[in-house]
Order: sequence, then structure tokens, then C-alpha cells
Amino acid sequence: MDDAFAKLPQPPYYAVIFSSRRNGEDDAGYGQAAQHMVDLASQQPGFLGVESTRGEDGFGITVSYWESEAAIAAWRQHAEHAATRAYGRTHWYQHYELRVAKVERAYGKRIGQQHITQERADQRRADEEPTST
Repeated sequence: MDDAFAKLPQPPYYAVIFSSRRNGEDDAGYGQAAQHMVDLASQQPGFLGVESTRGEDGFGITVSYWESEAAIAAWRQHAEHAATRAYGRTHWYQHYELRVAKVERAYGKRIGQQHITQERADQRRADEEPTST
């Protein structure tokens, strides 16, 4: 199993997509805070998982997954998260964008292994069933 991918339930659920370009300052402090925020978020009701990557040029994307918009709102209002966000805006980021989306469908495949969601498996079986005339 690839730990870079969040293990998520069947949709629907919500994705909070945070795209950013770091300014290159305080890499150690940023890394510690980012990991602490993931650890803290994972303890919040409604948190489903997270996926994150950052390139050498400082551009990164973090997607956190949540059961509901209410869970997202509660995380946004969490005091420590709010303080870290405010600090990051003034100390770590050159540019950032945040988007919230509702995930209606999800599927994937691991090359070399069969990996499809149950929804896709059910659809595939239905497509393969013979039709009566």
C-alpha cells in the first residue's frame, strides 16, 4: 500500500485543496508546523485523511479530506490552526490559494495491482452482465 495516498471512504466527502508557493524562509519551522497541523487535524472529528507534496521550487499542494462542511468549519476555527495559518501568511508563503470541493466520485488504479473502488467494481459487473432480449 502507498502511504502517500489517503485511505478514504466512498464519496461523497469534501476536499480542502491548499496550493502554495513557499518564500524559502524558515524551512525547519515550516516543516515542524506542517507536520504538527497534520497530526492535530487527524484528531479532529470528521477528518478523513491528507495528501501533500512540495516541489524543489517551493510550490506545493496539500489536500485534506473531511466528512462534511461542518467538520471543515470546525477545523478552520480551531485556535491553534488559526494561529498557525495567520503566522504562515506573513512568514512562510509567497502566494497561496485555498479551494473547497465536494467529491462525488473517486476511483484509482495501482499499476501492477488491481485497485478500483467498490462503486467502479459494481458498475463494471453491471456493464458485463448479459442483457435479456
